[in-house]
Amino acid sequence: MHSPPKVRDSVYGHPMRDSLRPRAGWTSNFFPIVFAICTLGGFFGGLIENPMSRALAAPPETIAVDKFPIAWNPDSKLRVYAFLGCDCPVAKLYARRLEELRERFASRGVEWVGVMSNPQDSFADIEQFAQEMKIQFPILKDTEQTHAQSWKVTRTAEVIVVNPQDQVVYRGRVDDQYAPGITRSKTTREDLANALESALAGKTPEISMTEPVGCKIAYARKPTPSDQTETPSVTYADSVVAIFNKHCTECHRAGEIGPFDINDTAELQGWSEMILETIDTGRMPPWHADPAHGRFKNTRSISRQEIETVRQWVRDGAPLGDLSKLGDLSKLGDASKPHPTNLSQDGWRFGRDPDLIVPMSTKGYKIPASGTVDYQYFVVDPKITQDRWVSAAQVIPGDPSVVHHAIVFIRPPDDAEFIGIGWLTAYVPGQMATLFPQGYARKIPAGSKFVFQMHYTPNGQATSDLSKIGLTFVDEPTVTHEVYTVVGIDQDFEIPPGATDHQVTARVARFPKDGELLAVSPHMHVRGKAFELRAGRAEGSEILLKVPRYDFNWQHTYEWTERIPLADIDTLEFTATFDNSDANPTNPSPGEFVMWGDQTWEEMAVAFFEVSRPRSPSGLPASQNNSARSIAARSNQADGQTPKAGMSTSEQTADSAATEYADDYLAKWDTNADGKVGWEEAPKVLRDFGFSRIDRNNDREISREELIQAGRSSAARNGSNRQQGGR
Repeated sequence: MHSPPKVRDSVYGHPMRDSLRPRAGWTSNFFPIVFAICTLGGFFGGLIENPMSRALAAPPETIAVDKFPIAWNPDSKLRVYAFLGCDCPVAKLYARRLEELRERFASRGVEWVGVMSNPQDSFADIEQFAQEMKIQFPILKDTEQTHAQSWKVTRTAEVIVVNPQDQVVYRGRVDDQYAPGITRSKTTREDLANALESALAGKTPEISMTEPVGCKIAYARKPTPSDQTETPSVTYADSVVAIFNKHCTECHRAGEIGPFDINDTAELQGWSEMILETIDTGRMPPWHADPAHGRFKNTRSISRQEIETVRQWVRDGAPLGDLSKLGDLSKLGDASKPHPTNLSQDGWRFGRDPDLIVPMSTKGYKIPASGTVDYQYFVVDPKITQDRWVSAAQVIPGDPSVVHHAIVFIRPPDDAEFIGIGWLTAYVPGQMATLFPQGYARKIPAGSKFVFQMHYTPNGQATSDLSKIGLTFVDEPTVTHEVYTVVGIDQDFEIPPGATDHQVTARVARFPKDGELLAVSPHMHVRGKAFELRAGRAEGSEILLKVPRYDFNWQHTYEWTERIPLADIDTLEFTATFDNSDANPTNPSPGEFVMWGDQTWEEMAVAFFEVSRPRSPSGLPASQNNSARSIAARSNQADGQTPKAGMSTSEQTADSAATEYADDYLAKWDTNADGKVGWEEAPKVLRDFGFSRIDRNNDREISREELIQAGRSSAARNGSNRQQGGR
């Protein structure tokens, strides 16, 4: 049974072992040394050569709560002080790694001490943190922040290595895998481990200082005489709470993905410095659309005036003000949002409980404490026995702290009339539920299955997730517009090694001419850099969306405030820009050629478009009314057969196109050249979303005949679209 280490308290003025005392004359022997900054590909400015670039002092004396000091072991050669924080995501990721390093160097004379300098981390918080992270080394609470101040530590996840003479051997990050908003697929430089190896061998580490990468530590502001007479110009209660409620509370509250509850005033001041940094760097609130192009109802941008208000508040020491005027902070919600924020007891944002709730599986999926988890796919039968029309949909993650994003697709039966790619809804942190306007709905054919695509990001603690989707339905006669998803895609690109601005352009092949454009979801992987969507009209091209700084961590759906008519749009074209250079901190392999693939170290150039089109007076979508031939009739035709009597020229053209489609498909995916595509040959995305729709006899092989049938079915649907003016 794991027993967490005792939490010690840090104070000055208690008797300690001599090796921990500030030595006489140490300060007078200290002198500043000019250091050089090296650009060696590390996070945030690279690696710094000299550990004495900051004013340092010997560590303060430390004493346990039970009056026993944390003393040096006589056989120890080095001590690692690791500055941690209970809720900092980066510190949590590195806590387990530090424990792994402790085990790795356990027999080599290295001892470890965790230091908690955040004012908001209580003894109970620290004990729980140590237990959850399974930390075996002792942890002290730096109550007066004396340890942090003596070394001028500014961030969690910073480590300081000293020898028994209190000389700093190394300080900085643990390695280069994690930083706020950045996760490499693997570690490429073990800075701490390399420094320990060098020091244990009696050598000076090649790199003895690196830039720390964790969350900022907020130092307690010392009261001044003026504090007794001056009233702060900005307080949380008077001004700041409204800003946080508008932009932050959705994610930063109990049960959501934000690492802390922004309504918890006991912790708020300790997070104030980090809050301002994430706003200044543009990481928060998460929104990446250029405001010069398009207006979006789910915009998360924060105004310059609001930023300056927060800045002044932090500068003044994050004063709380009169909290009595705020009432119950846990009930705060922004009523101005276009989507309701009043949550049901289970977190649904519909204003009522869903009509149907479908979990992704019968049991939770286990996520490891660290590393990279490939996309996971779960196929589930929602038991829908008749066609249903969805007016609202929402995915609720089982463990929001590890769900990076989730997409749920509809997989209709093979013989169902269905348009679009099957997108149902998606979840990204902070994204609202999908709520369609009155009269708009998405069709789920009877007998359909759901495919959950799950992307997980470990957070330092092993856990499990059982996400679920909730749906509300409307009666079919009330549906005036059918909503469905079309895709723009390019799979034939190749990004050269080292390319900083490689552009891939693609178009949406078809969209309803009499329809409307509601939203778009761009998708690239970790080399994605920028995205631009353009509408081509007779009078010229218009930028509908520009994302100058694409961030894989935030898979946004951009919903236009006003639906865009498609009648006068001739083309929908987008350009995806990729950075495959070593200047991209998330790039796993700058020296590799990169092509299409579903893994994060591969790339995608794809965008999903939510469109709608009016339904016919009979209550059926126009494509079903105008379909020239039934699926059953089309499926009777096989490759090489003479067209039936009465087949029109357009139908013969469709047959030719279907044959060409089949041959192209086989040329691309039939790797063993046996004239069919087996399950093992197909890429994962194809297996999960398209394979079963083409493999009509369910023998786990796609034949040329089945491909031709699929091509004919697609051509028939597209033909019916054109009959009603679609493209």
